[in-house]
Amino acid sequence: MQSGHHDITIIGAGVSSVFLAYTLMKINEHVSIHMIDLGKELSERVCGLDQGGVCTCDGKCSKYIGFAGLGKSEGKFNYTNDFGGELGRKIGAHEARNLMKEVDEILCKFGGGVIPSYSTKNEELSRRAAKAELKVLSTEVRHLGTRLAVEVFQKMYECMKDRVTFSFETRVDSISKTEDGFRICSNKGDFKAGKIVIGTGMSGSSWLKEIAASLGLNQGETRLDLGMRVEMKGDQLRSILTETFETKLKIERDSFSATTYCMNPNGRIIRKHQHGLVMPDGQNAREEDVPSANLNFSLFVPRYYPSHTEAMEAATGIIGGINEDRGRIVVQRLEDFKLYRRTETLKGNLIGPSLIADCGNIKEELPELDCMAMEEFMASLEKLIGEGIHGDTLLYGLDAKFYEPKLQTDLYFETEVPGLYLIGDCSGETHSLSQAAASGIYVGRYLGGQYLPLHDNLPNRCDHPSVR
Repeated sequence: MQSGHHDITIIGAGVSSVFLAYTLMKINEHVSIHMIDLGKELSERVCGLDQGGVCTCDGKCSKYIGFAGLGKSEGKFNYTNDFGGELGRKIGAHEARNLMKEVDEILCKFGGGVIPSYSTKNEELSRRAAKAELKVLSTEVRHLGTRLAVEVFQKMYECMKDRVTFSFETRVDSISKTEDGFRICSNKGDFKAGKIVIGTGMSGSSWLKEIAASLGLNQGETRLDLGMRVEMKGDQLRSILTETFETKLKIERDSFSATTYCMNPNGRIIRKHQHGLVMPDGQNAREEDVPSANLNFSLFVPRYYPSHTEAMEAATGIIGGINEDRGRIVVQRLEDFKLYRRTETLKGNLIGPSLIADCGNIKEELPELDCMAMEEFMASLEKLIGEGIHGDTLLYGLDAKFYEPKLQTDLYFETEVPGLYLIGDCSGETHSLSQAAASGIYVGRYLGGQYLPLHDNLPNRCDHPSVR
């Protein structure tokens, strides 16, 4: 079977792809758009993990792939250039901020505005943090939560389905260049496209590696963040959370930098399944009928590897070792952690664990770098809040944030293969929902004719001085 020709085919139906397709159809009513995804449409994305059970999917897990991708998870959009990617460095900070503002406007148009946004900016807190050798990273946040995120993206799908040709549960086996564009071979037949935009995110990393190699594109440096998940008394950080729902803190030393991630007051810790690994993850208080009395966050330490393969081998070696092929997560009391003493039981612990995990000695199982970062961060945090962190605070190992390797692209995300573009996290430039969505709008505008192209006489577009 062979389909007709589409002007633009988007491979991947995650957040960046959704915003790209929506932008294209709004600014160019004549462009034909085809979106292909290995997963299912949003209404059919059901997995036992959604109810706290085990994965019930055949093949790829529907919790992570399908229409809206990871946008379905917590729907947390951080509108900032301080973290979450390097889009601001790629296209300019002002442009990136404006695009993220447009992302929020679109979310609100489809019902996201029922959840108020909030700002984490606090000048007084920033001054206090500096004295404790910490930096406060600020952002505007709209935290939809899973239920509302599903509603918003379902409405976007309903708006798009008459203008975009969708091919769900479709596996792309190969992409080849032709005289008039590209040929796409899949398990559902062959497709033709004038241009291709790939937005497969983290879930498509292995697939992209193979496709890139077949087209002569070489993947480069890959980032991996590892860190413990912390669960503490709900009021322990009251002095820095009086005006904001979340505060993001960063500590920098000669040997490491570490940043808090996904702070959840009154939230819980749940199991996260990615790349065959099981990790502790935070759940927003809005996702449970009865909020917990605890606060949780991760402290991530980034590291860089020459290739994606080496990054994944490192993650699998460390986290897989903790999991022991049975989904094991290790937990330790902060007091025991400081004394290099194994935690034997959590019975009677002031901070009741919201996740069942195995007691142990984290320093025996985690890299020394992550343990050192946690000790120094906790010392600085105590200076900031003016009191000691309770010894019954719990540390869980090990959380991770995965990134895609970088492929060289120009100012408009076009690769060295003319007509082939990368957006969102698979570009290696964005690491958050907001920046991924913004990259989709940006490339959508360019392909729709709203941005002027780079000069044709440049010897190599990827060497243009405005391009990273």
